[in-house]
Amino acid sequence: MAKQTDFAEKARKASQEKGVKCPKCGTVKIPTLYVQATASKRGSYKFSRQNVQICKCNEKQILE
Repeated sequence: MAKQTDFAEKARKASQEKGVKCPKCGTVKIPTLYVQATASKRGSYKFSRQNVQICKCNEKQILE
């Protein structure tokens, strides 16, 4: 039979931050989908999608 997990174990797992920590600022990087609209020569728009990791030290550069 499997070991029963108690409430303390569940609470400990829920309180842990998931993800990779930034070496500069120490916060957890948040994966975000960055969508940029670019105009084509014909006047229509093309959307480019990119997955980026955002933390406090690069947040202003990406979200501007």
